[in-house]
Amino acid sequence: MISKTVQQAREKFRKDHNIEKYSGVMHLSLTLGVSLVVVGLCVSMLNQIAPLEWLTVPIVFLYSNLSEYLGHKGPMHHKTKFLSLIYKRHALEHHSFFTQDATTIESPKDFKAILFPPVMLVFFFGCFALPVGAAVYLLLSPNVAFLFVITSVLYFLNYELLHLAYHLDPDGWVAQLPFLKTLRHHHTLHHDQRLMSRYNFNITYPIFDLLLGTSYKEGRS
Repeated sequence: MISKTVQQAREKFRKDHNIEKYSGVMHLSLTLGVSLVVVGLCVSMLNQIAPLEWLTVPIVFLYSNLSEYLGHKGPMHHKTKFLSLIYKRHALEHHSFFTQDATTIESPKDFKAILFPPVMLVFFFGCFALPVGAAVYLLLSPNVAFLFVITSVLYFLNYELLHLAYHLDPDGWVAQLPFLKTLRHHHTLHHDQRLMSRYNFNITYPIFDLLLGTSYKEGRS
């Protein structure tokens, strides 16, 4: 059962974001489509990758996991001057829409409360992946640049899909996958409003939560 407070928060979010004209399936398809097109183009540009160049993949993966951790722990939960909209969308709206006892969407239209807005694709690709990739292209090698973009874009897509999966029906087949049950539980604990600003900041894999001591275990104060 959804509490009256959460239901009111959901109704307000849907009204404020004009949810009737929104298509969650279209939003998800756009995220998947743009991400996979970028990855496909970069894969087609790879040529005779040297052994050392493959190190780009684990390095970028760990860098992305750290960025996810710091971004979530920082501006997504602490209001800053220039990133106040991110704080509002996550700490105020997302955490009111989903609480520890109400983590499940009611329809695909609720994807809007989970997925990054499409404009974030432009921000992510235009302000992060492509400029850094171009710098790496010039300073290191084309293969390292394309592997950087491939890994970072796939990480972003992985983030979106896992986060969405955590908020699907817990009795569905996706939620029953062994690895997903563990990750979902980690994220569900983060939605406890007493814990959300202190624990479980990794949304994908809790690597830096474990390394930096912010992985919450039941009974911890």
